[in-house]
This record gives sequence, structure tokens and C-alpha cells, in this order.
Amino acid sequence: MSVRLGMWAPVLGALALVLAGCGKQPSELVVYSARNEQLIKPIFDRYTAETGQKIRFVTDDAGPLIERLNAEGANSQADILLTVDAGELWHAAHRGLLAPIQSEVLNANVPESLRDPEGRWYGFSVRARTIVYSTERVKPEELSDYAALADERWKGKLCLRTSKKVYNQSLVAMLIAEHGEARTEEIVRGWVANLATEPFSNDTLLMQAIAAGQCDVGLVNTYYFGRLLRDDPNLPLKLFWADQAGQGVHVNISGAGVTAHAPHAEQAKKFLEWLSQPEAQAFFAGQNLEYPANPSIDPDPVVKAWGDFKRSPMNVAQAGELQAAAVKLMDRAGYR
Repeated sequence: MSVRLGMWAPVLGALALVLAGCGKQPSELVVYSARNEQLIKPIFDRYTAETGQKIRFVTDDAGPLIERLNAEGANSQADILLTVDAGELWHAAHRGLLAPIQSEVLNANVPESLRDPEGRWYGFSVRARTIVYSTERVKPEELSDYAALADERWKGKLCLRTSKKVYNQSLVAMLIAEHGEARTEEIVRGWVANLATEPFSNDTLLMQAIAAGQCDVGLVNTYYFGRLLRDDPNLPLKLFWADQAGQGVHVNISGAGVTAHAPHAEQAKKFLEWLSQPEAQAFFAGQNLEYPANPSIDPDPVVKAWGDFKRSPMNVAQAGELQAAAVKLMDRAGYR
């Protein structure tokens, strides 16, 4: 049977257009994320809506994600590693799991202190780990810096989160960078001596203990305070910005980098560049009541109401560089 191709030309032409269009569809980006799903899915959905770029993500703690990346090696499908601590990003980069990024956009939007000196990771939101106190039993003029919480006046009045949490490990690492190991160990030993109770598993329980009168002061990440305040506007607690006469408050980041074997490295870089832009910054930080990494963007009104403060100018990479020393120091000091 003979077939007249001419009669099929319109159909074949339409099919060719469809196939050509399929070839131009963005490839799926894969993100390994230590940030909770409810905080990252909305930002991924927004990016997909704006660009058409599909994103698939895997969530877990940073440690298992980094080990997974390492085990997968060149066969990994992950394009981006996103974590909630600068020390974790430093470790991933130090193990060769993140690739340097050449990006004028990222370098312009993310301050130098909030990114890897070699461009392997960047911070996209910021939180302070500072002092929280009871407004019923403590006057703000009684507070000053992290070291002062080791003074005898706070004996039986201090609450801390466990030393096993990376946020405290990074804080102590930054104190080592500022004061040296010997002085930092004195400070941590003083904290342990002043504890009102065993360390808590999380910042929320710590603040609830202060509100209940179990202790008077503690150290927390600012977004935990924001969440608790959102649930209870009459919370008898306030934040105190530590060390304003010295280096300033120690900060940490949620940040990300492109993986060393990313199948879609260029698209991954484009996503990170987009994440550093004003609208995405406000949304990403606001989701968790954090501060945008981009200094030109105002924080959420709830966060802004806590007031301005001086931040430590030290590069947060030191949280990773000195983290092993910090863990050993806390163990020596009896901080569990």
C-alpha cells in the first residue's frame, strides 16, 4: 500500500514541534536539604512557578546527607547541598563534596563573612545565637556578653541546650576564634558551674524553663524565640544582644553550595543566584523568622521589631574550622 506523505505533513510538523519543546524542558534539579520540608518546599515551588525549573529534594540531617554525598561520589544525582549550619557546609567543602562557584551575583548579594572564601558555599539566611532572659527576674543592664554568663552571679540561674547540637558547637568554635582555647574553656566551665538543670534537647524547652522560673537566662537561636513568641505574645522573655561593646553577636547561617559532581551545575548556580535576590531573600528568611543574608533586604516585621544589633565580623567558616576543637573543649569542661 502506498502512503502519501504530503497528507501527513501537518501532523508530522506538529509532532516535531512538540518533541523540540520537550527537549527544551528544564532538567530536574536535585537538592539534598537539612532544612525542614515545610521551610523549603514553598521556596522551591515559587522558583518552579517563575522559571519552569523542576526541583526534587531529599531531607535529612546534615551528617547523613554529607555521608550520602561522599558514598555516591561521581554517581550522585544531587546538584545542591543545603544545610542549617556554616560548620556543616565547611565540612562538606573540606571533604571535596562542593564545587567552587564563579558568580558576580552571589558575591555582590552575600557578604564576605557569610560565604566560603573559596566560593564553595554561600549563606542565604542568618540567625543570631544570643542571650534570652526573663523579663520578670532579670534587668537587661545586668547582661553583657557570653563570657559574663560564667560569672558567679548567674550560679543556678543559667539554662543551656545540649553540647551535642551543632549550633552550640559552632558558637563555641567562634568563641575560640575570638578568645583562644584557654579563655574559652574558662568561659564554658563557668557556664557548666552555673547550670540550673541538665542541658535541654532544644531551644524551645530551654525558653519554656525560663518562663516557668526554672532558670533566668539562656542562649538560643533567634528564630526559636520568634516561633515561641508567635504562639504566646505575652511570653515573659526578651532577647539581649550579646557583646555589643566587643565583637558583637555571633551569627550562623542556613546556606548552600553546588555539589562537586552536580549533573546540572549551571542550573544549580542559577537557582542559588535567584535565592540571593531581594524577593526570594525576604521569603526564604521570613519562612523561619530569620534575617536575610542580603544586607539590603529588611527582615520580616516580627524579626525587625527585635531591634538592630552589631554582628561579629568573623567569617562563619571558622565555625567549621574550629568545630573539632570546640567539641573536645566542651567535653573537657563537662558540658554535655
